[in-house]
Amino acid sequence: MVKEEPASGGSGLPWVDGIAFARRVITMALADRAAAYLLDGWVFFDRGLNDAASALQHLTGEPLATLGQVNRYHRRVFLTPPWPEIYRTDPERRHGLDMTLAEYSRLLQIYPSLGYEVSILPKVGVEERADLVLRTLET
Repeated sequence: MVKEEPASGGSGLPWVDGIAFARRVITMALADRAAAYLLDGWVFFDRGLNDAASALQHLTGEPLATLGQVNRYHRRVFLTPPWPEIYRTDPERRHGLDMTLAEYSRLLQIYPSLGYEVSILPKVGVEERADLVLRTLET
């Protein structure tokens, strides 16, 4: 989305208009969630509706509870803590580690308030994390 927005002349970028960006992400997340119902097996969302609604709530004060309660995901949510040793900014990720840590802190509070069970993933390799996620979901 961050690459598409400038190409279409839009300003819905997190560093230009965070509110427009969050609303666009919410729209996209709802569409992705609806499309996932047509798929078999596990479907994983890297970020999603509740993350975007949390950002919108942070920016505007608009409550996300109704949106988050009506549009449920699996009860288990996996969060990966910010990893300072590998964190980098780039043209699509301009916010610094401080903003990332603040967002992570908000998500740690918001997901349980919406009734989700949060599992914190360890700072290990991708394959080990993937195996841990799948083992956890088997229980």
